[in-house]
Amino acid sequence: MRALADYVHGKGLKLGVYGDAGLRTCSRIQPGSLGYEDQDARTLAAWGIDYLKYDNCNNQNISPLTRGVDDPATWAGSFANSWRTTEDIKNTWESMTDNADKNDKWAPYAGPGGWNDPDMLEVGNGGMTIEENRCHFSIWALVKAPLIIGCDVSSMSPETKDILSNQNVIAVNQDKLGVQGRKVQQDGELEVWAGRLSRGRVALVLWNRGPAEASITASWSNIGLNQSAVVDAHDLWTDEVTSSVQGNLTNKMDSHACKMYVLTPK
Repeated sequence: MRALADYVHGKGLKLGVYGDAGLRTCSRIQPGSLGYEDQDARTLAAWGIDYLKYDNCNNQNISPLTRGVDDPATWAGSFANSWRTTEDIKNTWESMTDNADKNDKWAPYAGPGGWNDPDMLEVGNGGMTIEENRCHFSIWALVKAPLIIGCDVSSMSPETKDILSNQNVIAVNQDKLGVQGRKVQQDGELEVWAGRLSRGRVALVLWNRGPAEASITASWSNIGLNQSAVVDAHDLWTDEVTSSVQGNLTNKMDSHACKMYVLTPK
């Protein structure tokens, strides 16, 4: 495993593995770490493993001592870099949007060094349209979720690669302020999500979750800007900048589509 880790690191990638706190993993195929926690942790560190996903299946109903079971956002920050906040994501629009909503309430617990995780990205797995995948990536980036690719990168389409490698969107996810964006405005299935960024900027997503084309307006008062503020609006998907926008921002988009911006006060 050490040789594999060295090989992966040589490709500029990181190596993650899956483990479980019980006798066996959730599939009941592989052994878990119950009773061997310290030994397994030392082994993974010696191998050079960068990331461990740790489930809690088949735990024999042993009571937790220095940990919890439910709502890990409230207690896992002292020893984990991320924690799941939702059920397993499925490769559908409905599952993705549901996980986004369920993750939203845990925003106060996220910050540098510890992140809410609404599960991996389904971008490129075929269950959603290109626009739906763009919404998926936009919201995961805005809420500072770990951007863990869930498709086969060796065979992904050019469209999938374009979405997953958008440096503008990734920069929002990696912003040093580390504030999780939230749903701040809703009119039926027309939503505004926003979050503070470093240098006084704001990340903004206008999200049409409805069945028809619609216009969405984000008011400055709802996204943390002074109503009189004048901003440059950078569209992160088209890479176009609209200068000197004041008071609100409106855009029309298709069903199951979004617009993502970074607003920079002048």
